[in-house]
Amino acid sequence: MMVVSRPTTDQIWQWLNDVPDPEISVIDLGIVRNVSWHGETLTIAVTPTYAGCPATSVIAMDIDTAIRNHWITDVNISQQLSPAWTTEWLTETGRKKLESYGIAPRRRRVGRIGAPSVNQRMSSGSVNSAPPHAKRNGDAPSVWNLLIISNVSEA
Repeated sequence: MMVVSRPTTDQIWQWLNDVPDPEISVIDLGIVRNVSWHGETLTIAVTPTYAGCPATSVIAMDIDTAIRNHWITDVNISQQLSPAWTTEWLTETGRKKLESYGIAPRRRRVGRIGAPSVNQRMSSGSVNSAPPHAKRNGDAPSVWNLLIISNVSEA
């Protein structure tokens, strides 16, 4: 029997970057919401780009396969529908890839008056499960993104 040390969640985030959805990685698309260990079980929360997305089950199988390829056998892939996915969760790499395919997601232009800044939300601890790249870039997702998007005024 092979003994393998438990990988860090940062290592798992790196592995997930190789899982496509099908155009770009699930990390660049921003659909992986959380990676955590619960005892010996690895739990990965995924938010589909829209409720009822037909690719959701295939993406979950691809994520499961990618993780099992690294000798982790106790994996739980959960679907997280709230908050709903938003283009604000795309990484800059993901945004550029989509634009190269002719898909140009809208960028946020005007924020909601009175909404806390990203740094205020991060310091309050409300985004503990944000992906490492979001925390590093100060672009942590939260319910405020939905409020900001819903209050964007058209030019």
